[in-house]
Amino acid sequence: MNEKSCSFHNENELRDGQVASVPAGNSPPYDKDNSALLAFRGIPISELKNHSILQALTSEANGWAPGGSRTSSDQPGQLISFSEALQHFQTVDLSPFKKRIQPTIRRTGLAALRHCLFGPPKLHQGLREERDLVLTIAQCGLDNQDPVHGRVLQTIYRKLTGSKFDCALHGDHWEDLGFQGANPATDLRGAGFLALLHLLYLVMDSKTLLMAQEIFRLSHHHIQQFPFCLMSVNITRIAIQALREECLSRECNRQQKVVPVVNSFYAATFLHLAHVWKTQQKTIADSGFVLKDLEVLAKKSPRRLLKTLEIYLAKVSKGQTSLLGAQKCGGAPAPHSKDLTFTGVCDLPPHSSEGTWVV
Repeated sequence: MNEKSCSFHNENELRDGQVASVPAGNSPPYDKDNSALLAFRGIPISELKNHSILQALTSEANGWAPGGSRTSSDQPGQLISFSEALQHFQTVDLSPFKKRIQPTIRRTGLAALRHCLFGPPKLHQGLREERDLVLTIAQCGLDNQDPVHGRVLQTIYRKLTGSKFDCALHGDHWEDLGFQGANPATDLRGAGFLALLHLLYLVMDSKTLLMAQEIFRLSHHHIQQFPFCLMSVNITRIAIQALREECLSRECNRQQKVVPVVNSFYAATFLHLAHVWKTQQKTIADSGFVLKDLEVLAKKSPRRLLKTLEIYLAKVSKGQTSLLGAQKCGGAPAPHSKDLTFTGVCDLPPHSSEGTWVV
């Protein structure tokens, strides 16, 4: 599978005409404190958003710096919930991204006939808009200029590390969370911002937070270490493919929801991977094969994975089980080596001719 088929392009939609006008009669009198306002005179409205003074004023008001760093290290930003982040995507214009999606895979010949006769049911008509929203978010890139995007990253970082403070949106600390480099945006190909929403769901849902923290600790095992966030991105890709191949339609129809089903499927698949990784003593060298087997199982038996997750979370809430058990990940957390070679689902050859690897 080549890189191109799994890539997506980050697009920052710039909207003009959103500068609120100020009535001429309300202009404040000139004094030395207002002298900075004179800098805007003679500048076209369409250029104001690029002016350094206006950017500084806006950043100070919102507690956000366009360059991706916080304006105050002593005042951590407010955590963002999954529902708030999802609502953001429900209210912004995503039409340029929606044009790219393929809600279902195209089948021809015997594959189409077999799917029609023996495949899963089609998604109910009333749920298709919600499905399309999920797939559209997967086409959106990470925009560090968007405060909501930044809050999602900061929330993921703080919940996984236990830090009380925000961090820079670029830096080596993201490698500690399991991204391949200093900029998380470069690792989202094939999954887009949906990958970050899934991580947000995992750490902000009280039922799955403990699971997320345990998998994160497992990812730092001195022998079995793996890049946590990169692995999560690959599981999001599997969830996207399962949705497009209608593997989740039966469960979505049963619950009359799409987003919660996809979230639970993602969490259940991650849980199964962690269980296999720990019990079968897998290492980073096994990553590609583990993910390939995981995808086959997840698409074939989604209900089984969801049931396992349900049982696991019920026991965790009662303190009756732990993913890592009594065995601790020995020693201090191992830093992720830059020499490790991680193989994701997009790096493996396709196992069928039905285009199931294309997002």
